[in-house]
Amino acid sequence: MTVTTARPMPSLEELYARVSSVIPPVEWATMADDVAAIWELKAAKNAVVLAHNYMTPEIFHGVADVVGDSLALAREAQSVDADVIVLAGVHFMAETAKLLNPGKTVLVPDPLAGCSLADGITADDVRALRAAHHGVPVVTYVNTSAAVKAESDVCCTSGNAARIVENIAAATGSRQVLLIPDQYLAANIAAQVAPLGIEILTYAGSCEVHERFTPADLRQIRADHPGVQILAHPECPPEVVAEADMAGSTAQMQSYVEQHRPRRVALITECSMSDNIAAANPDVELIRPCNLCPHMKRNSLAKIRRVLQTGANEIHLDPATADGARRAVQRMLELLVRPSPERGATGIGQIEAEHAAHRGALARPVGTEEPGHPSRTHVEAEVGDGELGAETLGQPVDGDHDEQSSILTAGASATAGDPLSRSTPGSR
Repeated sequence: MTVTTARPMPSLEELYARVSSVIPPVEWATMADDVAAIWELKAAKNAVVLAHNYMTPEIFHGVADVVGDSLALAREAQSVDADVIVLAGVHFMAETAKLLNPGKTVLVPDPLAGCSLADGITADDVRALRAAHHGVPVVTYVNTSAAVKAESDVCCTSGNAARIVENIAAATGSRQVLLIPDQYLAANIAAQVAPLGIEILTYAGSCEVHERFTPADLRQIRADHPGVQILAHPECPPEVVAEADMAGSTAQMQSYVEQHRPRRVALITECSMSDNIAAANPDVELIRPCNLCPHMKRNSLAKIRRVLQTGANEIHLDPATADGARRAVQRMLELLVRPSPERGATGIGQIEAEHAAHRGALARPVGTEEPGHPSRTHVEAEVGDGELGAETLGQPVDGDHDEQSSILTAGASATAGDPLSRSTPGSR
């Protein structure tokens, strides 16, 4: 579906109706001028705003043309009928959008909006890992810089990481795979691929938002809010995932809420995700045990307005770096459609299929307009596109919790002097 900027601006009253349950009228009054100006500038500049799921409601519901996960936004940007893309998120997301849309102008509202994962690893680090583990394929999480992607064999998302690991292991004949830089995502994936004899090596990176959650936090939520369903992001430590009812990317969490309509739910992720889901699903009570991402919160209506006015903060990539990073992203897309030798022709696998219904596996097709929001597209995808859609972690959260919680401690520990962690199948 092509997203075009030719649509008229919704009225301010219509826009406020989207967020009235989470933004008081007195606050909206301070935002309305920027909201109106942004819509006018989008029309004048032939521009679109792509907003990550962690944006605040006035951005997510008020000015965004497309909303979704990071790689989903970048892919959807390829089909927008626009000359200018404003990526309301963090820097690596804007880089990825530029990778897949080299002919478009990509702007970021705040160039200092970084990411602890992306900022915690460099291209030199990847080269050092390759030297230490000759011949081991490198799978890099999409939450990294273009320079790091360029040194990698293939990228992955939180939703498709297990399938990428399986397929790259099969394609290379290696029973070891480097999955970097998130040590907790790697540990959660290691528990899934261990029965296949695949050993995960990783790096001591982590998300500063998700690493702060603890199992005690989740147990307290259950004690304070009987009947609550808890959904956790796989960037959380394995012992936190083990306490949750469902684990998945932000798109998967949203799909779960929209399809299962739990009476009460807690999202173990960044704060604004809960606000945005609450605004769109007023019948669901959102418990908010969230942590704020200081980088995402560098985005604002005023900064979006400014870059549209001035063209500031344009993303530029070195051509050689961009070519290498683009190859890693493209190989991910190729591996997603390759049959998995371990799990059958679909590449999704029996484990994922058996738990699809329980874990919220269905999603709206790509480019569907959100109910009640005909001016905005929510990007998801069919089962199998991972973070783009609604493939969940392959194992049930009520499975082998001991395996998940101990997987990181096996083998070499991750220290400042030794950034490599080993996640070994079957270790305790």
